[in-house]
Amino acid sequence: MLIGEYESKIGEKNRIAVPKKFRNELSEKLIVTRGYERCLILVDEKRWEELIKSIEVRPLLNASVRDLKRYLVGGAFEITLDNQGRFVVSSALKEFAEFESEVIFIGIDNWIEIWAKNKWLEKVEKLNKEIVDLAERLSEVEGSKG
Repeated sequence: MLIGEYESKIGEKNRIAVPKKFRNELSEKLIVTRGYERCLILVDEKRWEELIKSIEVRPLLNASVRDLKRYLVGGAFEITLDNQGRFVVSSALKEFAEFESEVIFIGIDNWIEIWAKNKWLEKVEKLNKEIVDLAERLSEVEGSKG
């Protein structure tokens, strides 16, 4: 299971080290792509296929389905980790995620998000203020299903 929060730095040549805990959970073939809210999503090949299948079960005639696939697949890169567990983040993805020198890896069960550290700290601050309301809204949604 991909869980936890880990800091890393962007090194020379735009290399980022994937935390060892995550490397141990992932297979060798990795994909990194644009995520939501200006983070990146990192998954292995099996999880990538599951993600794509979850989109492909929806009708291609739906413009939202096409746009989501363009966003995720069009922005994806296959990456290889070096002996130290690092990969090179493309200039396009680095610019998209507004990375500076420090990043945060967040394990979200089936995928990993990579955030610019300052953006993640802002997001956590916002979540701290809204978490009770968010939990209540989700419980209302669950209650309406039954």
